[in-house]
Amino acid sequence: MNVMAKAEKKISSAFIYFFGSFGGILFGYDIGVMTGALPFLQADWHLENAASLVGWITSAVMFGAIFGGALAGQLSDKFGRRKMILMSAIVFVVFSVLSGVSPDMGEASAYYLIIVRMLLGLAVGAASALVPAYMSEMAPAKARGRLSGLNQTMIVSGMLLSYVVDFLLKDLPGEWAWRLMLGLAAVPALILFLGVLRLPESPRFLLRKGDEAQARKVLSYIRKNPAEIDQELASIKETAKEERQANQKTSWSTLFSGKYRYLVIAGVGVAAFQQFQGANAIFYYIPLIVQKATGQAASSNLMWPIVQGVILVVGSLVYMWIADKFNRRTLLMVGGAVMGLSFTLPAVINWMMPNMNPMTIVVFLCIYVAFYSFTWAPLTWVLVGEIFPLAIRGRASGLASSFNWIGSWLVGLIFPIMTASMPQEAVFAIFGIICILGVIFVKTCVPETRGHTLEEIEEQGTNHGRVKASNPEN
Repeated sequence: MNVMAKAEKKISSAFIYFFGSFGGILFGYDIGVMTGALPFLQADWHLENAASLVGWITSAVMFGAIFGGALAGQLSDKFGRRKMILMSAIVFVVFSVLSGVSPDMGEASAYYLIIVRMLLGLAVGAASALVPAYMSEMAPAKARGRLSGLNQTMIVSGMLLSYVVDFLLKDLPGEWAWRLMLGLAAVPALILFLGVLRLPESPRFLLRKGDEAQARKVLSYIRKNPAEIDQELASIKETAKEERQANQKTSWSTLFSGKYRYLVIAGVGVAAFQQFQGANAIFYYIPLIVQKATGQAASSNLMWPIVQGVILVVGSLVYMWIADKFNRRTLLMVGGAVMGLSFTLPAVINWMMPNMNPMTIVVFLCIYVAFYSFTWAPLTWVLVGEIFPLAIRGRASGLASSFNWIGSWLVGLIFPIMTASMPQEAVFAIFGIICILGVIFVKTCVPETRGHTLEEIEEQGTNHGRVKASNPEN
């Protein structure tokens, strides 16, 4: 026991924050890897004219993630954030390898890969739910936006890594290229597993389970001021005491009770809008988008994903610089407005100028990605990590993650079908309208959380529920 304690004392806050957010690498790698693998897979398995099958192969991970997010969120309330992240890494290793060794059995191969990628999605969805919750519970209120933004930096770094790997492997024989692209996802998963082995559990989870001594020890790793530790412990204990006094047993129906409804709708709504706005249509299909615009083969357009990846990484760094300088709502509304215009203007320009340069749409997509990268992309996960009260955080984070993945799955599934039946400009204009609806949702339904402790945010939601209850006409 003493040896273990001494080992734990060596854990630095930088190590905790780095590996606490490293799960985003897995999330990002598997979002991005199919972008480069798909053209080779299509050619190898002769799927060029099978839009629905291509959509299912691409979106299968997101379909599995719908359930992985909800399941991991619920189990993390029972077993802890750390243990569930470890389990997710193991699942990720196994099914990444199985994706890379898919048998070549004609059409049956596609169904095998769809099933394996659905199971892989369980781990991806779990990571998307667990990492923001863990990071928000470890980070101090004044730096929570910036540190939680590490998750987004990890996600987009994982995407960029997958794009670079795709580009480096593109000259291999087609049947080898896509297999290695998919199978190499096991490497960051193994790194995550080894790193998380040394991570401590969340202090809020420990205190909820009655282990105050260990919770204090963990806080001592990441808080420099003893008075700050005492104040934070007291605040968490007060919240836990109120929960015990109420003898509350949380269930899915609890999430939408009067006390929590406002915050749950806000968090889940932002998570859903992030995906229905269509960002992943770009990330999954940019080579095919460029192919349709220019006529060049998709497999020769693998530099474009790297361009998008660089924009995403730079944007995530910009966000970490401005995260705690601007209100969350302001960034979401400004970003959503520009994103909406970036999607709708190509359709307007094409209507006014039918001979528009086909690459114009790609330029506007880059503008969209730039603003998405430092607004909706990171802030969604920051809000999901900080807006839900402790009593329901695991379930609510899982629900938000699941709605996020429902949007991601549907976009991945229907985009190739939509572009096969209508002009690309019209498809993106539809997503642009959804972006504007997202701005309206943020303005009317989302509270400001910057600079507030998690307990203050909970009180804000509780007070809103009381106001609604006493003024039902509002």
